[in-house]
Amino acid sequence: MLKIGLTGGIGSGKTTVTQIFKILGIPVFDADTAAKEAMENNPALKEKLVATFGAAVFVEHKLNRKYLADIVFNDAYQLNALNALVHPITIAAAADWFATQNSPYVIKEAALMFEAGAGVGLDYVIGVFAPTALRIKRVMDRDHLSREEVLSRMNRQIDDQIKMKLCDFIIQNDNQALLTKQVLELHEKFLKLSNTNS
Repeated sequence: MLKIGLTGGIGSGKTTVTQIFKILGIPVFDADTAAKEAMENNPALKEKLVATFGAAVFVEHKLNRKYLADIVFNDAYQLNALNALVHPITIAAAADWFATQNSPYVIKEAALMFEAGAGVGLDYVIGVFAPTALRIKRVMDRDHLSREEVLSRMNRQIDDQIKMKLCDFIIQNDNQALLTKQVLELHEKFLKLSNTNS
């Protein structure tokens, strides 16, 4: 079974791409969702989050996302502290998930694939690329953030040009190239590669 990573900067359209892979019957592990679930449901992690960021990080046992985002996206040290707590748990969850899958290939979606070392053990990594202006507009519309807030989050990720150079395959999500066609081509390629490796 091939293990394929999928990454891209905030607003690049990773979720849209993974939805197409899901329609094709390919299992997808969403590292961001796994991280959020761990932060809300893992007692040991919750304890560490409160110790690191204060009791206000939870409101009525629910993660106070805005409070946490306001802290970590304005302070690189605090962001690193959060990542050091959450990433090992998420990487372990992905490994457990891989072990339960039975498909020619599977996809692990992670925004911080290279920043967090989440690409270890993967066979290939797909990068989803979109122009910066388009990404900013998408995130402003989606998350109701100001331009400055979006840029602050973008600046906490590896530069997109560098990130794409680290990927094995690139999907262009610029509202010009057809997404489904690009995903189908990769789907066929991975099916052939999985047959070769089996």
